[in-house]
Parts: sequence; structure tokens; C-alpha cells
Amino acid sequence: MTSDATLSLTYAERLAEALPRVRDRIAAAASAAGRDATSVRLVAVTKAHPVEAVLAALGAGLTDVGENRVEELEHKVGLLGRHAATWHMIGHLQSRKARTAAALSDVIHSVDSVKLGERISRFAVEEGQTVSVLIQVNSSGEASKSGFRPEEASDDILMLASLPGIQVDGLMTMAPFVDDEAIVTDAFRRLRELHERVRAQTEDVGCELSMGMTNDLDIAIREGSTMVRIGTALFGART
Repeated sequence: MTSDATLSLTYAERLAEALPRVRDRIAAAASAAGRDATSVRLVAVTKAHPVEAVLAALGAGLTDVGENRVEELEHKVGLLGRHAATWHMIGHLQSRKARTAAALSDVIHSVDSVKLGERISRFAVEEGQTVSVLIQVNSSGEASKSGFRPEEASDDILMLASLPGIQVDGLMTMAPFVDDEAIVTDAFRRLRELHERVRAQTEDVGCELSMGMTNDLDIAIREGSTMVRIGTALFGART
């Protein structure tokens, strides 16, 4: 058995145990919120894991794969193919890499500025395509996080939603990595409330709320998340 096969088997074995647990958490959180578990999309975050992790995820029936860096996305798409998965670009995106991200991903979660949105729009128009994006909001107010400020974001989101070549599927945020449930809940609630305000003004912003990771997916689902981005709970600690 080759080292690659051994590695793939390791990821497959881990997922055989971990995926049912994650699905149970999603189902329990959805049920507690009076929601159907099928309303929550599981994005398997394979960033910093080798391509074997993606293969294992696909083999386990997962179809949505999230990457944090354009270079890693490019590498894995190059090996597996553009249509092997529904590829999500979830990390911070530099403007100079926007064209590559737009070409290789099905959804860009991290449009965190008007400049970046306009750049993606321009590339999309040049290529004759429509790029699905989520607008990143810094709902926690942390200086270390990028994204629009929720109290000032509405006009910019509406403007971005009107640009040609991009389709704003919804909003995204990351909560603080803290043990205080009230702080995490507040960050997710701010995003949901902003989303409701914006959608009351336009039909050009979709229903997606990308929020929740391994440590806080239960709270995120309770607050309305439609996409949870799960890495550690599925694949273990990153190398």
C-alpha cells in the first residue's frame, strides 16, 4: 500500500466516525430551532489538508469543499478537476487573486470590500460568467477580522448586489473564538438582522447565511445559519 493510499484511508476512517457525529449535531441544532436539518449546508473545509482529504470527503458523500487560500484551491482543482466538487473560497481574498478565485470557485464567501466586489464583477463580465459571492461582515467588531461593519454595511451590500456579473447569494461572518456563548450569539444575530434588513430592500440578495464552524455551529444554526464551514471536527487538526 502506498503512502498516499494509507493517508486516504486514514481520512476515510476518520470521516466514517466524525461525519455522523457532525450530522447529528446539525440535526439536533436544527430541530431545537424548529428547522429542518436539510436547510443547513455542510461545507467540508479541507484547507491545510492534502488532496486525499478532499477525496475522502467526496467518497463520504460530501460535495461542498472549502479552501482558504487561492494557491491551495488552484492545486486541488488542478488535480481533481473543476467539476469534482462544489468549491468554496472561504478565506481572505486579495484583489490580485480575484480572477483566479472567480474562475476556480463556485462560491466566494469572503467579499469584504467594495473594491474586491467591483474587481470580481469586472472579471466576470469579461469572461461572460456569473460569480456567486457572499458578502463578509465583521459582525463581532474585532480588529483582526476583515469585512463590512454591520451598522454601515447595508448601502454597500445593495450596491454590490446591483453589479453585473456577480450574484450575491447572502452574507458571511466569523464569530469570536471565545467561550462566552452570549458574545458568539450576538455576532451571529447581528448578521441575521442585517440580512433581514437588506433582503427587505431588495430581491438581489439571496437567502444564504454562512456562519458557524466546529466550535460554534450549534449557536449559528440556532441563529439562522444555512451554511456551516466545518474542518477540525471532520479532518482533525491541521498540519
